[in-house]
Amino acid sequence: MKTDDLAERLFGSVLGALDVLSLHVGDQLGLYRLLHQRGPCTVAEAAVGAGMQERYAREWLEQQTVAGLLEVDDPALPADVRRYAIPDEHVPVLVDPDSVAYFTPFARMVAAAAAQLPALLTAYREGGGVGWSEYGALMRTAQADANRPLFLNLLGHEWLPAVPDVHRILSEGGRVADIGCGDGWSSIGIALSYPAARVTGFDVDPDSVDAARRNAASYGLDDRVGFHLVDAAEAPGAGTFDLATAFECVHDLPDPVAVLAGARRLLREGGSLIVMDERVPEEFTGPGDPVEQLMYGISLLVCLPDGLSHEPSVGTGTVMRPAVLRGYAEQAGFGSVEVLPIEHEMFRFYRLS
Repeated sequence: MKTDDLAERLFGSVLGALDVLSLHVGDQLGLYRLLHQRGPCTVAEAAVGAGMQERYAREWLEQQTVAGLLEVDDPALPADVRRYAIPDEHVPVLVDPDSVAYFTPFARMVAAAAAQLPALLTAYREGGGVGWSEYGALMRTAQADANRPLFLNLLGHEWLPAVPDVHRILSEGGRVADIGCGDGWSSIGIALSYPAARVTGFDVDPDSVDAARRNAASYGLDDRVGFHLVDAAEAPGAGTFDLATAFECVHDLPDPVAVLAGARRLLREGGSLIVMDERVPEEFTGPGDPVEQLMYGISLLVCLPDGLSHEPSVGTGTVMRPAVLRGYAEQAGFGSVEVLPIEHEMFRFYRLS
């Protein structure tokens, strides 16, 4: 890459970083929701509605308009008279938590990671890591809200139906062990799509389990969806589940072999484990595609430091290539690892049996 090309690329990256952080400001202050619910607002109306200082409201509204995220009725009007609005086509990206285009959780994720840069630099120099709990509620809810629309819209409507025998078992009332369930959206998505199925989620993060219970209750699923604060390697219910799932969590585990072996122990004879993890290339080749670039960035700032915050840890990181998962599965006692015919630009699906 030529010098000028690299400089231009990095300038674009700076603009993107500023967009993402300003997006986080708008999300946290409720400005996008305000503009969506109330319609076009003046600076003063936005400031009062969001509970913020008017001068900052004006700067944010103008910046968002210059960046193309918002619209203004007439830029020639005096600053206190102009009205700013969120275009209808931007609502799914900026406001709607159930839209698969919803992007604001990723801005929250970047902000939560950036806040830990001093601790990350210490870990890089001295070893150890930065644990998931240290990233705080911003990171936890960012992860949960980023996956929520996928689990509610795609998991039970497209992804699992692509595996006929799994679809049949769940339709007939199968039992599911959801490993690393987080805030519970994967468990909820399965239960909503398969009214006869029963789902039990397992996670080691207390705040996630509490949130999962609240979320399931909000959908009236308390009778079919339950959550346990326990390491899946030691989870109760051996030999009682028809299916186990592990959505985007295996690469975070300090001891993935123990957890996969625990999932295998939970399964009935003939049961299988479905793993969803990042769709990265099978080999490291140097310059990579945007998905691999994204995953390495997240690994550097979040997943690898979290994994290395435990002792001992295999230190997988976000970029878990298929051969690595196959190695873990073999050590855990699984006889086969199949890549499932489920297409998604970010994720690859495996079946371990």
